[in-house]
Amino acid sequence: MRKNIKLTAGIVATAAVALGLTACGTSSDPSSAKDAAGAADKPLVVAASPTPHADILNFVKDNLAEKAGLKLEVKEFTDYVLPNTATETGQVDANFFQHKPYLDDFNKKNDTHIVPVVDVHLEPLGLYSKNLKSVKDIKAGQTIAVPNDTTNGGRALQLLAENGLITIKPGVGTNAKLSDITDKKGLEFKELEAATVPRALNDVDAAVINGNYAIEAKLQPSKDALVLEKADGNPYANFLAVKEGNEKDARVQKLAKLLNSPEVKKYIEDTYKGSVIPAFGAVK
Repeated sequence: MRKNIKLTAGIVATAAVALGLTACGTSSDPSSAKDAAGAADKPLVVAASPTPHADILNFVKDNLAEKAGLKLEVKEFTDYVLPNTATETGQVDANFFQHKPYLDDFNKKNDTHIVPVVDVHLEPLGLYSKNLKSVKDIKAGQTIAVPNDTTNGGRALQLLAENGLITIKPGVGTNAKLSDITDKKGLEFKELEAATVPRALNDVDAAVINGNYAIEAKLQPSKDALVLEKADGNPYANFLAVKEGNEKDARVQKLAKLLNSPEVKKYIEDTYKGSVIPAFGAVK
């Protein structure tokens, strides 16, 4: 039986306090390395979004970890902040939920020291609608919901611009904000926390939804999205991450190897059928 552990209110409170106490420290402290070395026989605790991240980790746990000599414990988080704060404070050993632009922005804003270890998969961002059948059906006066965090919000606006729904300032890239839109073409926008955007589909004409949240909402990106990000050259691969200094932890290295194994590649391809794409050997 798989053992997923949901985050409790107590852990949330402790993480918030501990982050405040340790944010100025770094994992390069010799005592941190010693602690990591001494943890070799302990379970590797990984924070993850439920789908597809925790699903992939549980596949590894149930099918590959024991043979590799790895004890793996999965904690599910349903937001994009707590996995990093818990990793920074040492409440978990690693996390698996994010891409590099988001991590860079998070580290800068929160003085955290999280680093990527290995790319695993890409979740293409998509535009969805309950009532519209094509992007051509989107007209002036309609409302589109977009994620409100910096990187995914900019990523959403880029997707809309690439498909002719808006025009944005040249050069803003994935840092684009609503204020960078130079021509809304009559559209209205509602900014929401990424996890809540799928629930807004009944209240807006269309919504840009992160791949993992789309899957959780029983949407199939490869079939249901009006438009979908292209995989080629996409910088948004999701990866296993740790606090700086813990990259060489033997348990982390074992998990990294398993996450890039042929078995995991096949699991991703068979399970998600193009809605989640392996980032190792598939995305350059």
